[in-house]
Amino acid sequence: MKTRTKEFRARYDLTQEDLAKKISVRRETIVFLEKGKYNPSLKLAYEIAKALKTTIDELFIFDD
Repeated sequence: MKTRTKEFRARYDLTQEDLAKKISVRRETIVFLEKGKYNPSLKLAYEIAKALKTTIDELFIFDD
């Protein structure tokens, strides 16, 4: 799975730390997510999408 989290963060001028605080996770979680080393739970994916004003489908690219 790939993510467009970094791209969406840039749209709203958010740092990894800012996003992490908005969704109550550690900054390292965002780092690992953006590097493709972490697959979030559905609940976390929803919270990230909501914080970035988008949908899960827009934010995450699922590999077949």
